[in-house]
Amino acid sequence: MTTAPIRRSDRRISPVFLGIVAVAAVSGWAAWTGFADHPGIAVFLFVTAAWIVSLCLHEYAHARTALHSGDISIGAKGYLTLNPLAYTHALLSIVLPVLFVIMGGIGLPGGAVFIERGRIRGRWRHSLISAAGPLTNVVFAVVCTAPFWLDALDGVPAAFRYALAFLALLQVSAAILNFLPVPGLDGYGVIEPWLSPGVRRQVEPFAPFGLLAVFAVLWIPEINHAFFDAVDAILRGLGVSEWDTSWGHSLYQFWDGSQEAPPALSLSS
Repeated sequence: MTTAPIRRSDRRISPVFLGIVAVAAVSGWAAWTGFADHPGIAVFLFVTAAWIVSLCLHEYAHARTALHSGDISIGAKGYLTLNPLAYTHALLSIVLPVLFVIMGGIGLPGGAVFIERGRIRGRWRHSLISAAGPLTNVVFAVVCTAPFWLDALDGVPAAFRYALAFLALLQVSAAILNFLPVPGLDGYGVIEPWLSPGVRRQVEPFAPFGLLAVFAVLWIPEINHAFFDAVDAILRGLGVSEWDTSWGHSLYQFWDGSQEAPPALSLSS
């Protein structure tokens, strides 16, 4: 692969990204120590900030893979700084995914880094660029679930445990949904280079609506239940129970007065 020369400023980590990481760290500490008066607020801030961090890494993976595949314009666009404000469509990459989480607990990142595909040669490289983003979510999910499948939860406060479980659910759902072969999602980007030019031309007009179409379909109760059954099955294989993710979701939606407080939050503190 061709490595493009880039300026040091093109790859300097953005203060915006570092600020988001700081919010995740401080709120994670608050959830761990029980410092906050309401653990739900700490869990909400921790999961939201960590989710945005994963979105930035998702887009960074696309950009970095494109850079090493031949798109030497990536650095100048600011994609290597991890700054979410540098994305072509911050609405698709940050705002909508966060709203999806708040509204329905669904992890669905959108693609909004502009890659000059004409600079890249080889269908495998094009597929790898598209796959790099959701593969980042897979890695993030493995990290979040590590305390569960390593049986290393002794001493972990309940609020933090539930937050990790819910964050893992978001990462698993994001990986699954992004690998769907739907125009506009990364899964379609993986197979697109292998389709005929005629098929690609026919599908192209639908790409801007793929993300919203998937979210709309997930509101159908039968499909929603089947999807989350699949997510729960994967999480159970990684040691995360539905109990953990359910209480994590309840804590995250702290504003919902109908939610009960998770039991024995202080027992593990």
